[in-house]
Amino acid sequence: MPKMKTNKGAAKRFRKTGTGKIVRNKAYSSHILTSKSTKRKRNLRKTTIMSSGDARRMKVMLPY
Repeated sequence: MPKMKTNKGAAKRFRKTGTGKIVRNKAYSSHILTSKSTKRKRNLRKTTIMSSGDARRMKVMLPY
């Protein structure tokens, strides 16, 4: 059986942790930043763990 291909678009946006969970960046931090509070913008910089339903689909896209 041939090797599985990694989805390169997903590989640039997500990464796996040591325990196999998927880490993602938060949305809504690129423009119209004047209407958002400093606290909100600071929290948008952090990464977060992807929800289990979405992470199941990512396991196929990021096999390694």
